[in-house]
Amino acid sequence: MKRDKDKGMWTLVMYDLPIKTKEDVGAANRFNHLLADLGFFRVQYSVYARYTPTQSGGRSALTYIKAGLPPHGSVRVLCVTDTQWADSLRFIDKKQQDTPEQPGLLTLFDDDE
Repeated sequence: MKRDKDKGMWTLVMYDLPIKTKEDVGAANRFNHLLADLGFFRVQYSVYARYTPTQSGGRSALTYIKAGLPPHGSVRVLCVTDTQWADSLRFIDKKQQDTPEQPGLLTLFDDDE
């Protein structure tokens, strides 16, 4: 039986960054690239997620995220267990999706984003 700390974890990064100036746009683009380089994929606009098989693995990205924060805007990082992620409700066009959302192996390691 796995202990809770040995279970998988999802790290979500949600942000609202200004893009009024060239500098703002550049900072937002650099932050998006940082998240992609760390293995995050886009769940929704300005919401990125990354799965790690252990909870400690999810927390290691926080150091890089803190170092790469844009100078302006709001960034929130949330860590949830794989069980909590699987229990979340998901709707598309007002229809609840009954199939649990699970990333495919190619999604986790996709270099195109």
